[in-house]
Amino acid sequence: MISVILIWLYALITVFLLGYGFATIWKKITGYSMEGFLDLLMAGIVAATVYAQFYSLIAPIGLITHLLLLAFCFLIFGRNRKSLKEVAEKTFTLHGKYCVVGAVALFFFMAYGTSKGYMHYDTALYHAQSIRWLEECGVVKGLGNLHCRLAYNSASFPLTALYGMGFLGGQSFHVMAGFLAWMVSVEAAKIGKAFGRKRLVLSDYGRIMAIYYLLIIYDEMVSPASDYFMVLTCFYLVIRWLSLWEAKESRPEPYGLLCILGVYLITVKLSAAVILLLTLIPAVQLIKEKKWKTIGCCLVTGILTALPYFIRNVVISGWLVYPFTQLDFFPVDWKIPKGLADCDAREIQVWGRGYTDVLQYDLPITRWFGNWFAKQTMMDKLFILVSFAGVLFLVIKYIYYVYQYLHGRKPDKGAVFLLYTETVLGACFLFWVSTSPLIRYGCVYVWLTGVIIWAEVIEKLCSHVYARRLVYTLILLFGCYKMVMFSKELIQSGTTRYLVWQQDYDNYPTESYEIQGITFYKALEGDQTGYDPFPSGPGEAEIKLRGTTLEEGFLAQ
Repeated sequence: MISVILIWLYALITVFLLGYGFATIWKKITGYSMEGFLDLLMAGIVAATVYAQFYSLIAPIGLITHLLLLAFCFLIFGRNRKSLKEVAEKTFTLHGKYCVVGAVALFFFMAYGTSKGYMHYDTALYHAQSIRWLEECGVVKGLGNLHCRLAYNSASFPLTALYGMGFLGGQSFHVMAGFLAWMVSVEAAKIGKAFGRKRLVLSDYGRIMAIYYLLIIYDEMVSPASDYFMVLTCFYLVIRWLSLWEAKESRPEPYGLLCILGVYLITVKLSAAVILLLTLIPAVQLIKEKKWKTIGCCLVTGILTALPYFIRNVVISGWLVYPFTQLDFFPVDWKIPKGLADCDAREIQVWGRGYTDVLQYDLPITRWFGNWFAKQTMMDKLFILVSFAGVLFLVIKYIYYVYQYLHGRKPDKGAVFLLYTETVLGACFLFWVSTSPLIRYGCVYVWLTGVIIWAEVIEKLCSHVYARRLVYTLILLFGCYKMVMFSKELIQSGTTRYLVWQQDYDNYPTESYEIQGITFYKALEGDQTGYDPFPSGPGEAEIKLRGTTLEEGFLAQ
């Protein structure tokens, strides 16, 4: 736990300074000042991730990476010492000492959860190896030929490697999923303001679902699985988006910055692509107001955020977006064969639908949906049905708005904004259901879509104080039940074993084999290997080296 806290403090300082440096440049170009502490931290997370990705293209992530990072941070601090002091004072003044104490308490609580727990199955399958490759060699040409899952390029892996501190010679830590969880927990804790206003707002319902998710992953976020990074970031984006709307924020700049966070989401998990539909709102307003500098700044920032992800895709797999072979632009010698990539894409699809036979990939939704739905938990079934009902309600809502418009009654701009936001959430949900509906990363769409849509209805219908109290009492009772169950699990799993060092990666028995004089490892049983047997994969790879070293990459046989 102490190791987690120390790394988090280092991460807190560096990502905050990176975020502040970005905000300073943004303000000089656009005139918009980004001042929220969590917003600056999130901007810094994106900046640190982009930096780690670019660096991994030229060298392993290690000591030199951190020396350059610290040089950037010292430069930002040196140029902005006075304004940074003002930001710190403003943060304490604005939020008060009780909020700061609460955030610190959550810091230690989430650090304990990140120090131990259950490792995601895929971590020993390929997450740990992906991170180890970044630490040992950086990005390697044709790495996906060694093991196709190593081509599942996620921006969360370079970020984890950056703050893994593997270069120190001890274990490689995996703390950044927990750090994001702490940030989201601080944002979710703002639901306490509902007691002051004596009612919930839509963003509070998002916070409730974020808390629900945090309770679920508390004993799992020790794993560096990309799913956690994507879901947590998506929760943060949607909550902040709704908070801006509730504050009647009319400037397009803060929404544009959140859309850049949407671009970042794609680099973490490609399945989040539909969230980019939100960009239409600030884009239209920026064009109307002719804010060309801001438009240019948004485009450049978005491109820089996505660029290393796509370059890494090409280097690792030979494809722009692996495993999708429709975009074939690079005739490189290390390209993963098209047949293998197509088979991998189909396997992802059928696995999410609850099948293991790749030949089932072209089944119509009418054939596989019932079987898939039956395998979900009772709570997830409920949320899925609520989300489908919410999408249906949106259709009715659109018909009503069109009817109003045809009769000369234009809907309020705020109502249109909310309708479009709910539509994007509904589109994310439907896209997830129709492609590869694996609940562990689609849960954010399942939980937010229906909840936000119906929360709007509840808040409008429950105008009577007693009706509102009834709804809030039901929410409170459910929350108390979850907290009791969570407390029981926390007590049962409590241990002092990891109070100093974080729980290490799981490792599994392997056996060695050679390719052109270099030793590789394969799983002795099953398909998991872990972090230490390096380089390793589920089975014996049918590859050949591009040269004489690992750094030169691999070719498919």
